[in-house]
Amino acid sequence: MINKIVAYIKFLLSSTNQHGVHSPFVYDLVTKCFYDSTRYDDYAKISTYKDKLLKDQTKINVTELGAGSRILKTNKRIVAKMTKSAGSTTPRAKLLYRLIQHLESRQILELGTSMGIATYSMHLAQKTFDITTIEGCPNISAFTKENFKNYGVDNVELKTGNFKDVLKDLTHNTYDLIYFDGNHQKQATIDYFETLLPTANNNTLFIFDDIYWSKGMTEAWNTIKDHPQVTVSIDTFFWGFVFFRKEQQKEHFIIRI
Repeated sequence: MINKIVAYIKFLLSSTNQHGVHSPFVYDLVTKCFYDSTRYDDYAKISTYKDKLLKDQTKINVTELGAGSRILKTNKRIVAKMTKSAGSTTPRAKLLYRLIQHLESRQILELGTSMGIATYSMHLAQKTFDITTIEGCPNISAFTKENFKNYGVDNVELKTGNFKDVLKDLTHNTYDLIYFDGNHQKQATIDYFETLLPTANNNTLFIFDDIYWSKGMTEAWNTIKDHPQVTVSIDTFFWGFVFFRKEQQKEHFIIRI
């Protein structure tokens, strides 16, 4: 926790807003997406979806395949508590919604479904094309799959299993956006990144959750943003963004959201 506090202080000292951005592409992303204050109608649906989960007292027997929870130590967990501690925050779910609309992302992959808050927001932003999401725990997967059915989410394919195993069948695809939100361990994160590199096109965005979650995750983030195929990287502290735009020189940005 102390390391994260120190990292956040360093982030605040080195970060900027749109006024410190000279790349037209990143400037548009920051001003038209990151800082978009429009109150979209779908935001209310995102809040309703999450609020219902925050009241759900269903108990689920959880199988941990990644780094695990720092807050919930028992394997039998209540949906409401999991939503509060591990579910996507409402501001991040809204940002995902804006990102997909701004970038016009079509084919989307998510690693780490959990309660499906982020998945649901992506569904609202893109109802025409397919979204694939992977959950490691069978019981969480079954619960969220049923929840999607109740909310009429029909363009999401929820796959269950170890990320490494499931990804073997997905590397022939091309994705416009991949959200890495599971197994917050250094080597696993790097491995998933390298496995999915062939699925990226010139406009693809990879988003890495909680890049300062641990020393290992920060090391993984630094390895990823320094990769020769990554041209644009953005550190927002809670998320790390990487793009593969060949027409741009390699540049790193630290942006406050």
